[in-house]
Amino acid sequence: MVYGTLVDSNVLLDIMTEDPVWQEWSITTLAEAAETGPLYINPVIYSEVSIRFSTVEALEDALPHQDYRRESIPWAAAFLAGKAFRNYRQNKGQKTTALPDFFIGAHAAIADLQLLTRDVNRYRTYFPTVSLLAPSS
Repeated sequence: MVYGTLVDSNVLLDIMTEDPVWQEWSITTLAEAAETGPLYINPVIYSEVSIRFSTVEALEDALPHQDYRRESIPWAAAFLAGKAFRNYRQNKGQKTTALPDFFIGAHAAIADLQLLTRDVNRYRTYFPTVSLLAPSS
């Protein structure tokens, strides 16, 4: 098991896009998480953030290895993501919600990482063992 914080793409994008509502919260909470342990991203998060960049070099500059450790998604997390997504759909979850969020939640659950995110409800519902760093209501 690793310790630290998996940083959801919405938090990184808040900072990168200077979101007027969420940027300050995201910066502050990310800094607090970094003080308690390493920060992690996975290929799904990397891919979601990459949409903002025209080159891989620019993305690598924005997500330096010394600040964000790269962590592969464990096979057990992929299995858990599929099961959680199936449950979500059986509970009449929106068809617009994609599988990537479930990979992120399952990765945090299997690796025992806390998750820094603004997407609270889905993670609390489908990954109740994951410790969330999230806005209060």
